[in-house]
Amino acid sequence: MITTTTPSVEGHEIKTYFGIVSGETIIGANVFRDFFASITDIVGGRSGTYEKVLKEAKSTSLMEMEMQAKAMGGNAVVGVDLDYETIRDGMLMVTASGTAVLVEPKQ
Repeated sequence: MITTTTPSVEGHEIKTYFGIVSGETIIGANVFRDFFASITDIVGGRSGTYEKVLKEAKSTSLMEMEMQAKAMGGNAVVGVDLDYETIRDGMLMVTASGTAVLVEPKQ
């Protein structure tokens, strides 16, 4: 599956547009992770725990979006956009959306 933020795939021609696809993930961090992340934030440095959770959420959202595109008959998703939102205390929502298409290499 080709996934790109651009509106086209270089060297390929879009043959069919199937429509918008998306994947959503909501992840909550537990109390201990929140506590240690807040210490890291106070002392300085990066919060490896939250970075790991964020990467997992992004990966899951992209995978869900790609599965939806494949189910529609697509072999690529163009115009991909990632959105990150915090909801409630300690909850993170990641949404991936794009357009499912069928591409073929240009002749």
